[in-house]
Amino acid sequence: MNLLRTLAAISGMTMLSRLTGLARDVLIATRFGADAYTDVFNIAFRIPNLLRRMFAEGAFSQAFVPILAEYKNKQGDAATKNLIDHVATLMTWTLLLTCVLGIIGAPVLLYFMANGYVGKATEFNAAIVMTRIMFPYIGFMSMVALAGGILNTWREFKVAAFTPVLYNLSSIAGSLFLAPFLAQPIYALAIAVFVGGVLQLAIQVPSLVKIGMLPRISFRVDTAWQDEGVRRIVRNMVPAILAVSATQISIAINTSIASNLATGSTTWLANADRLMEFPTALLGVALGTILLPGLAKAHSDGDATEYSALLDWGLRLTFLLALPAAVGLATIPEALTATLYHHNKYSTHAVQMTSNALVAYGIGLLGLIVVKILAPGFYGKQDIRTPVKIAVAVMLATQAMNYVFVPYFAHAGLALSVGLGACVNAIFLYTGLRKRGIYQPKKGWPMFLFKLFAALILMAGVALWTSQQFHWLEMRGTPIRRVGALFLVLIACAITYFAALIAMGFRPRDFRKVTRV
Repeated sequence: MNLLRTLAAISGMTMLSRLTGLARDVLIATRFGADAYTDVFNIAFRIPNLLRRMFAEGAFSQAFVPILAEYKNKQGDAATKNLIDHVATLMTWTLLLTCVLGIIGAPVLLYFMANGYVGKATEFNAAIVMTRIMFPYIGFMSMVALAGGILNTWREFKVAAFTPVLYNLSSIAGSLFLAPFLAQPIYALAIAVFVGGVLQLAIQVPSLVKIGMLPRISFRVDTAWQDEGVRRIVRNMVPAILAVSATQISIAINTSIASNLATGSTTWLANADRLMEFPTALLGVALGTILLPGLAKAHSDGDATEYSALLDWGLRLTFLLALPAAVGLATIPEALTATLYHHNKYSTHAVQMTSNALVAYGIGLLGLIVVKILAPGFYGKQDIRTPVKIAVAVMLATQAMNYVFVPYFAHAGLALSVGLGACVNAIFLYTGLRKRGIYQPKKGWPMFLFKLFAALILMAGVALWTSQQFHWLEMRGTPIRRVGALFLVLIACAITYFAALIAMGFRPRDFRKVTRV
């Protein structure tokens, strides 16, 4: 299987997801602005989203995929299907109980997540209603993570990469067609989250049927629990939950801090985060999705050379594509933010505040992406404990940085702490992989980096000069012209960067990687 071609396919689906997500966010910013109600929606959504990342896409996927790959490669389809059935049974009933408790306990959760709104009865009550509407989202998305893990192990990557598009389309439809008919329009976004979760799960079913791995859910939870494969997954999930929890607890603390800053801070951060997630998802998430099954198979086969080569390929590709994205976020933040969000209710001040957060994210972008490449290096070997220790240390470091940065940079200080914390995480992960002999860099890294930095310096100069030729905020009345201007700036940057690399000898064939299916 050609990994570069597979990455391009997944990134194409992810790009569609991010574009529709961006359209969703632009529409929300245009229709709802950056006020207290959009803040409480973002806070309410973070509760099920946080739990989804903690248990579903985080701990569960990291524990499930390597063991599933081991069963598929060594024990055959019958044993693998039996494992999937038992995992699905245990997940279904656990998630049902979790959702019921979450809906009942929404006020308590919000007390910790949004204590800045506790004294504001109207906004706090709205947050409770939206949390209760959206809480089942964790159930739907956990089952989506199960389905995605199965499909990715069978190298069926495209469907899982496409599913977020359905959530984005649901949100767009809710903003356009449902919000005008509700007494509190912001509730339309919460309803869209629920519907989007249902759609994302439903679209996976035909693909699971096609490969013969559609889970069969039973009432025999005790039988499911007695499966040794299930117990191994749960044992690996415990430290994985601690690792992911450290990151998500840090995010929860940041959300609480943001709720005590100026009104709009949570929304400014959320919109900057959306732009930051473009390169993170297109490269980091897509590469992590491809690498984990491949690493698990190499580990199962005892092929240490292939294991290290996969990590090296992922890191080189990450540096090649993540660094120009980081330079772009740091050099043209106003152009990006004004073009995408500066409409109707989204004020000039909101654009400036979002731009500040975007610059801060850009500083740590490489770390945010590299972590998604290095962490699978441990997960593929079913070593969850090492990333746990690192994640806890990084959480403490991130909050210490908040103590330093937030008084000076307000909400942007939160973004800066997250990015720099990710860089610390990446350094620790890299050091751990090298010390254990898991990863051995191939020759040529110093010259590779020298050429990259030379191209980046040229690109940064072009970005700064071309962006200064336009008055981004003054073009609010001519949005098409502003989009065209941004397109010209981005094209100039891309041409400069890749032309410089080609002139220095880079060729696409140098980044091809073929693995055995």
